[in-house]
Amino acid sequence: MSGRGPHYAKRALRSYVRDSILDIRPPRNGPSGGLTLPTALADNPIMQRLPSLTIFFPCYNEEGNVERVTRAALAAAPRFADDFEIIIVDDGSRDRTGEIGDALAAENSRVRCVHNRPNLGYGGAVQRGLREATKEWIFFTDGDGQFDINELDRLVGLLQRCDFAVGYRIKRADPFMRKVNAWCWCTLVRLLFHLRVRDIDCAFKLLPRKLMDEIRLESRGALISTELLARAARKGYRIAEVGVNHHPRVAGVQTGANVKVILRAFVELFKLYRRIKRGE
Repeated sequence: MSGRGPHYAKRALRSYVRDSILDIRPPRNGPSGGLTLPTALADNPIMQRLPSLTIFFPCYNEEGNVERVTRAALAAAPRFADDFEIIIVDDGSRDRTGEIGDALAAENSRVRCVHNRPNLGYGGAVQRGLREATKEWIFFTDGDGQFDINELDRLVGLLQRCDFAVGYRIKRADPFMRKVNAWCWCTLVRLLFHLRVRDIDCAFKLLPRKLMDEIRLESRGALISTELLARAARKGYRIAEVGVNHHPRVAGVQTGANVKVILRAFVELFKLYRRIKRGE
């Protein structure tokens, strides 16, 4: 510090706080089996093919994205499995999402579009996709097109060392306050459930279909990823994570930051904590 003065110290402190908020890295190899793969290795995963694969994505008012995301999934899926299906979960959309999804399903037999009526919320849409999946492995991402489905190879490359592979956003393409809110939420979830996962709610997850026969999901809102990971860890599933790219939304409007959604998530969080603590 000699010769650098107080201004250097202030800049260093600001940098430390910023990095702590936006780039937190929880400990590797925690009690829940969480493992973070170094980003350098993420670019060279050990590729293997899956016996069969379901790709699904929840959609709510995604008429500007659903066709692009579906076609991207159709193009990417043969890299990972010969036997695959694509499921569009239209969660009570008020625009043309469902109509476009039905047209895509009519055009290609590997595509199905299912509809929640009425809207069941993000958790309800994820639950529907998990129930509808018929293949041995399930991959899901959001229908907003902010992830590159081709990066599924990074998750597949983790399966030699885990049972449940998840992504974390290397650099979130979200507003600053959304990042801060996400950090606070993830920190609380990790403390409550002892999850060693860096990005709880990253919508880039690959899991075995058999897990859905062993657990019962109840969350209808934003807590769904927490419940899925917490129940999998409790069953002894090894969870590993790897960095994936997160791109800006090009169409549609984000809904996850809605105050009503956030409040419901906190209510569900403490209910879930009590249930899991009781072994339910």
